[in-house]
Formats: sequence, C-alpha cells, structure tokens
Amino acid sequence: MTPRLMGIVNANPDSFSDPRARALDELVADALAQVEAGADVIDVGGESGVTHVAPVTAEEERKRILPLVERLVAEGITVSVDTWKAEVAEPVLAAGATLINDVSGLRDPAVADACARHDAGLVVMHTRAEPKVKAFPAYDDVVADVRALLAERTALAVSLGVAAEKIVVDPGPDFTKTPAETVEVLRRLDEFADLGYPLLLALSRKDFVGAVTGRPPADRLGGTLGAIAAVARHASILRVHDVAAVADFLRVREAIEGPPQAVPALDPELRREDRVA
Repeated sequence: MTPRLMGIVNANPDSFSDPRARALDELVADALAQVEAGADVIDVGGESGVTHVAPVTAEEERKRILPLVERLVAEGITVSVDTWKAEVAEPVLAAGATLINDVSGLRDPAVADACARHDAGLVVMHTRAEPKVKAFPAYDDVVADVRALLAERTALAVSLGVAAEKIVVDPGPDFTKTPAETVEVLRRLDEFADLGYPLLLALSRKDFVGAVTGRPPADRLGGTLGAIAAVARHASILRVHDVAAVADFLRVREAIEGPPQAVPALDPELRREDRVA
C-alpha cells in the first residue's frame, strides 16, 4: 500500500523547520504547489510545536489560520488543521477542514466533541507532556506506553461521538521521547496493528533524524527518506515537508517493489546531454 501524503503549510512565524512569516497569498501558493507535487491533504498549522516559545492564544491562532483554511477549501483542497484547542477546531471545521491533527494526545476532549459535531476526522498522537512543554518521562517500555495511551484516547474519542473509521493514530516521534526511544518505537510499529486504526507517521526533519545524521532540520531530507524507506509499509499517511521528493521516492519504490507495472520511456528532454569523449 502506498501511503497518502500530508503536506505542511505553517501560518506561524516560528516553525522549527521554516521560521519566517509569510503572507496569505504565499501560503496558498505553497499549498497549491504541494498538491500539484502529490500531496493528498494539506496540514495547516498556526502554532509551532517548539517548546522555547509560549503558546499563542486561540484568538491569535484562529486569526493566523482561518483565512488560509477558507482559501484552501475554496480551491478544493482537503485540509487538516494542526491544533489542540477546541476554540480553534470548531471554526476551522465549520469553514470546511475535514481533519484535526491533535498533537496533545486529545488533552482537551472538547476537540473530539467538535470533530463529532462536524463528522470530521481526528488524529490522536502520543505524548506525555502538556502542549509546548518539553519532557522525557522514564518509560519501562516506550512502545507499551504509546500503545496504552493511544488505546485510551481513541476509546475516549469514540465515546464522544467521533466515528471510529475517521480516527487516525500517530505514535508521536520525538514528542516526549529521546531519539533512541523514537527509533525503538519505529522499529516496533507492527505492534500497533491490533489497535485497528490507520497510522500517521510524521518523520520529516525530526530530531531523531538529526541525531543519527548530525544535520540541522533544513538538511534532513536524505535522513527523512531513509526513515520513510524503513517504515512506509506501516503508514496510511506520511506527514512531510518535501512533498515532491517523497512522492518521487514512493513512486520509484512502487515501480520496483510493487506489482509489475508498465514503466514509461524516458522523456527525451530529461536525457543527459551527449558528452564528447
């Protein structure tokens, strides 16, 4: 199975991977380019997950992302919103977003209430810390802890009316996990299959990739592709920054490892220029 691609458009000025403010038209153009490159859904964020800056208010987060959500929905783009605040989830779902990507581990059940009211999807991620707080708990078995929390929080979401078939789980690479613990979780993804939910993997430019490669976020594409190569078979959705590169990677992987398919001839415009010996 080839996973769907979730592109990322951050409307906040302090993203760890692209720390700059951008105008609305530039954000829309970025989203459109990612869809053209192969993104199936665009994940819109209005607050960075970095822990060295304070949380923004729900009002500020709405101001950053609601106009963007409205524009993308008008363009026919499937929109996810990365938020843990019910006061943000409600208006963006009313504006046409179809998925809430909650990186708090559903700390506020009202987020699930909003998803249920709008018949929307919900991503439940593993973390053991409050939003915007860096913490590294002592796990007896990090995989067992991830499984337990995801089982507990997805059950809560279902009890609040979220359709089970619209729930996705995310093991939370790097969130309240050291690089070594993140790698352990990724090595044991087969242990999440019996939870019964599709898996979202957000591996792009993560700290565990930086720890292994010694590279800063902007230079982690090679390491990200290495991580995807190792675990893509488990994923229903891959959340990535470099959509075109990951789409190419998956396309070539499918041509080699997937069912036999016709491989087109190379476009002559893409051939190397003849070199004089």
